[in-house]
Amino acid sequence: GATQTIMIFSAPERFIPAAKDAEISSSKAFWFLFKKNELLVFASSVNRLEVPYIKDPSDIAISIVARQCIGHYDGKPCYTAEVPDSTQKNDDFIWSGLRSLYGKLDDDLFAISGRAYQIADWYRNHQFCGRCGERNKLQDGERCLICPSCSLPHYPKIAPAIMVMIKKGQEFLLARSHHFIPGMYSALAGFAEPGETLEQTVHREVHEEVGIRVKNIRYFASQPWPFPHSLMIAFHADYASGEINIDPNEIEDAGWFSATKLPERLPGPISISRKLIIDTLRRLKSV
Repeated sequence: GATQTIMIFSAPERFIPAAKDAEISSSKAFWFLFKKNELLVFASSVNRLEVPYIKDPSDIAISIVARQCIGHYDGKPCYTAEVPDSTQKNDDFIWSGLRSLYGKLDDDLFAISGRAYQIADWYRNHQFCGRCGERNKLQDGERCLICPSCSLPHYPKIAPAIMVMIKKGQEFLLARSHHFIPGMYSALAGFAEPGETLEQTVHREVHEEVGIRVKNIRYFASQPWPFPHSLMIAFHADYASGEINIDPNEIEDAGWFSATKLPERLPGPISISRKLIIDTLRRLKSV
């Protein structure tokens, strides 16, 4: 079947990325201001929130530690910046984690906020060179921190991870991790290791976590996942052999489910795992 487009956290068409650390624009800009992993937003109505569209964070009495230009949205500059942990709460704005902003923030700005967070988090965690300890400097013209002493480049980290829905007749395999909320099951997932293809990662992760073998691996879709810097690549696969035998260090439970036998809870609509499950149910209904 056709692959599905996953728009959540994907850069919108009206957004043009920019790596060059341009000078602050004299006009207004969208400012994605982060205090650790929380974004500053304003309440525009009961259920809608907005990213500050201002000339400078000082306009709302916010000081910043570092800022970077991340691109232009509808021709308007977009900056991401970190603010000190000591920044005091203010009744005029809200600090919120990205997950809780889904559905309350404009979809395009929500997607851009995922990019902004990953860039801000990368910059915060790579202030010093891992080889010689010198303070890094932003490289002009590309998204890179460079060591002025040994010239070691530090690019934003993106960790590829697979997710796979395994189908067996009219059933499909779901599992729950120890950190899931009670009653929630999802598709199997795991990070790629050095030297692996994504297909090899699927085979390894499935066998390690639940002890079965799969075949006919097909790409479904991908989703940037800024918690903090992953790229989720989802697949469909067919059951080949084996019985479920979970790795208790990775999985709390796993089982075969169907359209008439679903777990108590599914992953939230923000996630590619929910899209993968919905697509699986659609495919089963069409058979």
